[in-house]
Amino acid sequence: MGEGEGNLSEKELGVRERRGSWAVGSEPPGRGRGFQKEGGGALGGRAWQFRGGPLGREALPAPAPLHPKGEGDCLGEKEVLRDPCENPSPAPEPSLRGGEGLRPPEPTRMDINKGLPAIASHRDLHVWIIENQRMVPVPERAYGNFFEEHCYIVLHVPRSLKATQGASSDLHYWVGKEADAAAQGSAGAFVQHLLEALGGAAVQHREAQGHESHCFRSYFRPGVLYRKGGLDSALKHVETNMYNIQRLLHIQGRKHVSATEVELSWNSFNKSDIFLLDLGKIMIQWNGPETSISEKARGLALTCSLQDRERGGRAQIGVVDDEVKATDLMRIMEAVLGCRVGNLPASMPNKSINQLQKASVRLYHVCEKEEDLVIQELATCPLTQDLLREEDYYILDQGGSKIYVWQGRMSGLQEKKAAFSRALAFIQAKGYPTYTNVEVVNDGAESAAFKQLFRAWSAKKPENRNLHGMSELIRGRLDVGELHSQPELAAQLRMVDDASGQVEVWCIQDLCRQPMDPKHHGQLYAGNCYLVLYTYQKMGRVQYILYLWQGHQATTSEIKALNCNAEELDLMYHGALVREHVTMGSEPPHFLAILQGQLVVFQGRMGHNRKELPASAMRLFHVQGTDIYNTKTMEVPARASALNSNDVFLLVTASICYLWFGKGCSGDQREMARTVVTAMSGETKETVLEGQEPPCFWEALGGRAPYPSNKRLPEDVSSFQPRLFECSSQMGQLVLTEVVFFSQEDLDKYDIMLLDTWQEIFLWLGEAASGWKEAVTWGQEYLKTHPAGRSLATPIVVIKQGHEPPTFTGWFFTWDPYKWTELNNFQLSRVPSHGRAGPLSPRTLKGSQDGSGNELQLDSKGGGTSTSSYHSSPKPTIKGSLPREQLMHQAAEDLPEGVDPAHKEFYLSDSDFQDIFGKSKEEFYSMAKWRQQQEKKQLGFF
Repeated sequence: MGEGEGNLSEKELGVRERRGSWAVGSEPPGRGRGFQKEGGGALGGRAWQFRGGPLGREALPAPAPLHPKGEGDCLGEKEVLRDPCENPSPAPEPSLRGGEGLRPPEPTRMDINKGLPAIASHRDLHVWIIENQRMVPVPERAYGNFFEEHCYIVLHVPRSLKATQGASSDLHYWVGKEADAAAQGSAGAFVQHLLEALGGAAVQHREAQGHESHCFRSYFRPGVLYRKGGLDSALKHVETNMYNIQRLLHIQGRKHVSATEVELSWNSFNKSDIFLLDLGKIMIQWNGPETSISEKARGLALTCSLQDRERGGRAQIGVVDDEVKATDLMRIMEAVLGCRVGNLPASMPNKSINQLQKASVRLYHVCEKEEDLVIQELATCPLTQDLLREEDYYILDQGGSKIYVWQGRMSGLQEKKAAFSRALAFIQAKGYPTYTNVEVVNDGAESAAFKQLFRAWSAKKPENRNLHGMSELIRGRLDVGELHSQPELAAQLRMVDDASGQVEVWCIQDLCRQPMDPKHHGQLYAGNCYLVLYTYQKMGRVQYILYLWQGHQATTSEIKALNCNAEELDLMYHGALVREHVTMGSEPPHFLAILQGQLVVFQGRMGHNRKELPASAMRLFHVQGTDIYNTKTMEVPARASALNSNDVFLLVTASICYLWFGKGCSGDQREMARTVVTAMSGETKETVLEGQEPPCFWEALGGRAPYPSNKRLPEDVSSFQPRLFECSSQMGQLVLTEVVFFSQEDLDKYDIMLLDTWQEIFLWLGEAASGWKEAVTWGQEYLKTHPAGRSLATPIVVIKQGHEPPTFTGWFFTWDPYKWTELNNFQLSRVPSHGRAGPLSPRTLKGSQDGSGNELQLDSKGGGTSTSSYHSSPKPTIKGSLPREQLMHQAAEDLPEGVDPAHKEFYLSDSDFQDIFGKSKEEFYSMAKWRQQQEKKQLGFF
């Protein structure tokens, strides 16, 4: 909908004038017109009022139809949101294809409790289709298939907190674009009763076909398939070995892929997408000339998945990358689609929501006044958690891209039942598209995405983390072996090792790097930039971390020189450096530890040969920290107002140094301060206690002045969960696609991924990804546009594929360090002959016919790429086979030389392999990777 469209009349929304609220007039509360502000609301924000009906009283069982042609159209000219209980007479069914009307469907009258299915405890994902007002379970092999004429309910119950990086169940209500009002009403009623059965703790989602949330898409790998067909088709879902079929699938998406059945015609094609011509025994993937290699690979993964599920792996797959070379495959396509006339069009631009739009967040308070519903704007970003009161509920609008409803634990039952209805009315009032995603979260069970919209978030109930134990552990001497064997501990502590490795430091001067004397490694200047290279060993392999430290007073040219010199060092080390961008004052614990807690930052700039540029004779240093992992010393203005009773300060004069201890500092602080001061100054030091200062102390500071003396409160520990995003650029804007419930399998060599742990931003660069140079810029853009108002000084860590430190891998449930040494899953070139069905052959392919019934044939001349499998066996590194005794239950260090520990089973003879695994090597390597790993664990080859 364009700006200013979708006027809402008083009759349409039931809005009436009210002092201090929005009334019918001119200026809108959102993008639509028809509202006018007459005064300030209770909190100075905007408010508007809905009269009675479903918004003030009863919940509607389902939202309105989601897919009228006019995106963002609101209510029809004469239609009003009513409580269906006030008018039991049946209303005309709303149109799904026109946009003539848009209102919630009538409630379904039925005994819903008899229709609730059992929920299997051994599965974390459950899918039901709504058929004849019943919830019918979908077979697992059909997960990801959705019929457009139906509604579905998807329930995800996490079995492991770490495995899902989440804390609550998710209940999704999915509506096909051709679903009628009765199906939507039934689905809405079932959702309410399922929610009650789950104790009301699940996060609820309203999903529209083609506009699903990232959370929903993450369940279905390698993608979702939208199918046409009525009730009879949906009952069948997926039939294996079904060859009498002709269909064309339009495949779209990068990280989250979808396939939609379209008209079997060249008119459905475009240059920028992938299309799959499915002819039963032959499946031809046509790649548009403007598609990326990443899109081709993910399209092929979906094609292979369809081959497995629907053809038992027996269909032959052909890939058209170049029409000129793929003459045989093109001949088959033309036999079915006819000859193509004219050039193919470009695809419609993707309407991805960029980060700038998501950064706009507004919080609204929702309450009832008499029989009316009042929505009052409370605040804009950055939001704070204390705005949410447990007796109320709120609507949070994320730039129109998503609507959240937060329900306090003490809010009324009727309010909770009306959550979707009120969100729908809000969407209509703001003029947003009707497919706008809605997420309803409960007090105490918020999703990770919701929490990160706030500046800080403290869990009301302590999470299962031993934070005190971690702080105690980091105070003692860390066990390197423990950090390497438990990467999740390394990730939590942000420590790759015990900081006992080798350190080299360079200062950027005259745009070049100058090495620093080791005795001055920790003494930096705010006007300079520095490179700090740390070298350590992990499992016998040399690893590197390059810290790029940037002072607050550094010039733009020096910052550019810092990055250029880092690139040069990375080339010298053959791309093996993990680069972490550090801003002055936001140093991570490992950086402080490698400097032994003796980081001292001076104001000004360092000249050549460490000759300091002119500075004042009087200097004051603020010493903060209790151990080497958190201690830093910063120069501050030499005046009394800079003191703080909670800390230690060093005052340096021309004749003496004063070490000032505030009343609130601890013994650990005093001991650490003495160590730092001894290292930075050999002059005579006089210890001064707060309240016992000599007159010359105050004279040096220019006289007494008030300073902070209240006891410092402990910092809240924010309970943010890590989130993983795929990065891409569209029209020069950063676009992020979230991967929920992520694992190592989600890191593809064509991707640039962003992992946000809140304390750090990790940018993972796939070896075949483009846009490496933009990676750091994307990290900075992510922080700038984050709705929580994140600090721009948050460390940004750049990691290349194959060089992941434990502080990164520890955020993943499992991590295979040998994964990158294996062959790629997706092969767009010719594959080995061990594929399940082999290459396309010149024989007649019965069952695959053109429209006239003629059988299609394929010659052996052909071009293009053909495959039937994306599984492959590893390449041997030694000749011959080895006895099973040398391979089974053997640690990596005990294996014969040349044996890859990740593929010990490959070195068995064919007869031993058959005897142990009960299948041939070819059959074994054609299985899914997770199934291979499972069998190897059971038989002692993992």
